[in-house]
Amino acid sequence: MAVDIVIYHNPECGTSRNTLAMIRNAGIEPHVVEYLKTPPARALLVELIDRAGMTPRELLREKGTPYAELGLGDTSLSDDALVDAMMAHPILINRPLVVSPLGVKLCRPSEAVLDLLPSDQLGAFAKEDGEQVVDASGQRVA
Repeated sequence: MAVDIVIYHNPECGTSRNTLAMIRNAGIEPHVVEYLKTPPARALLVELIDRAGMTPRELLREKGTPYAELGLGDTSLSDDALVDAMMAHPILINRPLVVSPLGVKLCRPSEAVLDLLPSDQLGAFAKEDGEQVVDASGQRVA
């Protein structure tokens, strides 16, 4: 299927790997951007945050990042300051961020990506931890 989907991906992250696998389970090969190696330009990051209906603070990742050392918990910091921090330290950008014709979303949990896919899953899907997300008929498990 010729669908333009982009995933801002970290191959070290299980949630990101599960999200990528669900995109592929829909028969779609996305454009994979390993954002730690190739971070988005500032203007693109701001656009993605806006299109996702988020604030920069909502996209900030705390775990495994310099969040605390940089004092990013300070609620008086401006959106520009938070974006500056993400540009200087891309690990602060939470993942996976997925862009599709149906919108932009931070896919945490990974099954949130199903809302962005224009086609159904081709078969069953279980996350790396064994949690069944899609049944054998390609339908989301409630």
